[in-house]
Amino acid sequence: MAVAKALASSPRLRILEFLTTKVASLSEIARALGMPLATASLHLTSLEDAGLLSSQTAPGKRGQQRIYTRLYDLVIFNLPDTRQQTEADHLEIHMPVGAFVDQVVLAPCGMAGLDSVIGAYDSPVMFYAPERMAAQIVWLTHGYLEYRFPNHAHGREDPKSLQISMEICSEAAPSALDWPSDIFLEVNGLRIGTWTCPSDFSDKRGNLTPAWWPDWNSQYGQLKVWRVDGAGSSIDGRASSDIKIGDLDLARRPFIALRIGIADDAENKGGLNIFGRHFGDHPQDILMQIDY
Repeated sequence: MAVAKALASSPRLRILEFLTTKVASLSEIARALGMPLATASLHLTSLEDAGLLSSQTAPGKRGQQRIYTRLYDLVIFNLPDTRQQTEADHLEIHMPVGAFVDQVVLAPCGMAGLDSVIGAYDSPVMFYAPERMAAQIVWLTHGYLEYRFPNHAHGREDPKSLQISMEICSEAAPSALDWPSDIFLEVNGLRIGTWTCPSDFSDKRGNLTPAWWPDWNSQYGQLKVWRVDGAGSSIDGRASSDIKIGDLDLARRPFIALRIGIADDAENKGGLNIFGRHFGDHPQDILMQIDY
């Protein structure tokens, strides 16, 4: 309710739009949007209380000032359902970005954890090493990664919907703002959608990106949501393919294979970054949600 109330305001939506690609102080926001300081402060407090913004103290021309950062590009509301949902009706599985079980990876590529790069830069061999499980960011310029989620639908009724979300972006060497990449997602061998990422984002520090990570490297991505249900497949609510939930054959498989990468015949072969819960802008790993 706090989020809905915070978004139900044209001035607050203007503030969120202003902070799309930048961070700014109270005075900078008020001046750019033509608001009194007190009014802007009230709106920022509402947005921060709702969890849509974060702020931190930084040195200013006259002492300390608060710097505001927008946290999300996508907000999804699940409207009330007349049918009471139980835990058995909804499953969530969080997969660390380094827990892939199969891959085709060519250099440039790499992984990093909380404190350092894992192994060496541009070493596909490290993608077989057990240290990969500690990765908080994984990047590759060609190929794919495959994850296998435990299939709790095995042996029971077919699910109604399956949803996958993760923070991703393109991968340049080392980064580039104008760098499109056609990133595909497959579930059990069926391609449910391809999203063209516009950039390897490095115009600002990621909100969660560790301090040791260089400024010139990939900083954050966009949180993308793939969904498959009885009507078809979508990315962020926009239709992406005709694959329906029944086509995935979930009830008869002990695991759900998720493959993400860049196709050999893609028009934009701009690579891929996948961010974990301690890197980028969004505090989550790869999240799979299944509703029955």
